Amino acid sequence: MNPNYHKTIRACFMSYIVQAIVNNFVPLLFLTFEKEYGISLPRIALLVSVNFGIQLLVDLLSAGVIDRIGYRISMITALGLCASGLFSLTIFPEVFSDPWYGFLGAVMIYGAGGGLLEVLVSPLVEACPTENKEKTMSMLHSFYCWGHVGVVLLSTVFFVLFGLENWRIIAAFWTLVPVVNLILFFKVPIAPLIKGEEGISFRTLIGKKVFWVFMLLMVCAGAGEQAVSQWASAFAEESLGVKKAIGDLTGPMFFAGMMGISRALYGTYGERLDLKKMMMGSGLLCVASYFLIALSSHPALGLLGCGLCGLSVGIMWPGTFSMASAAIRGGGTAMFAFLALAGDFGCSGGPALVGRISALMGNNLKMGILAAVIFPFIFVLALKMSVGRKTHALE
Repeated sequence: MNPNYHKTIRACFMSYIVQAIVNNFVPLLFLTFEKEYGISLPRIALLVSVNFGIQLLVDLLSAGVIDRIGYRISMITALGLCASGLFSLTIFPEVFSDPWYGFLGAVMIYGAGGGLLEVLVSPLVEACPTENKEKTMSMLHSFYCWGHVGVVLLSTVFFVLFGLENWRIIAAFWTLVPVVNLILFFKVPIAPLIKGEEGISFRTLIGKKVFWVFMLLMVCAGAGEQAVSQWASAFAEESLGVKKAIGDLTGPMFFAGMMGISRALYGTYGERLDLKKMMMGSGLLCVASYFLIALSSHPALGLLGCGLCGLSVGIMWPGTFSMASAAIRGGGTAMFAFLALAGDFGCSGGPALVGRISALMGNNLKMGILAAVIFPFIFVLALKMSVGRKTHALE
């Protein structure tokens, strides 16, 4: 591989750290927003849905646009939106008479950037001339997890040292990451995703049954991951009766760390393993982890469930991307965009379901998470029934 493409891959890895920031920083402050601004949990849950809903809309609209304007301009635009949205968190809530609308505006801006990143980063890495695509893809997605860990760890340390009331300072600090990443994408080389006439038409793509199987898998992967991830801090703090700092460290950071470990291990040893078997095992472990979180009466078991959930969902999203790339040759930007669309639909629906069921059950997050077990269950069922050894049979 041309040494310069190592710079491209590193810049893509950093882009997933940006994605982790925009998806996971605000959830650390859910209960802070509730106390400081008097925003109810259902309205806070709606911010998560808006974030992933905007990402979903961008996924839907971007497929035909990116190929026209180019990947470089698209990446620079995405990172600019992420930086602007993060910085807006420090300003908008004070400008609007209802602070929730300020948060909503900021979330919409960085949600648009996050949606573009989701569509762009995976195909950019796929296009780089690496020998083992599945390995590189898993390593790429592991950086989302390490970004998640970094966001939780550094933010928690800041909150302990300087107080939650100064959360705007750390929000401004996180803005610097997409700014630096943006500068990198002015220089790194970008390889074409599809060479010559290899690409298939959009009509051909959506006419393949296996494509819709992968879409369903992505919905369940996104929902299964974010239903626990987005509420891990609040779950640890409220349901397990621990303090804010302990909740952040033992909830989302434990979850993200275990998810990162699973992706890094597969990225290192993936060529020796059967991807479908790994995905099946991960789905079953995810179902078990949901039951452990929701039904255990001991705090330690609940936290263990959060960690096992992170370990189990780690391979679902990148694994589905890899399986789709292998099964549908020439899918191009459109395929990645629609897979990201399905994933973000799940990312929006999973936390929203948890929030809604929790509110109906008297703000009982355990019951909300129990309801969301439907997502990993469907993932396992769809994988077992539809994606056999010869995926071309479904085409």
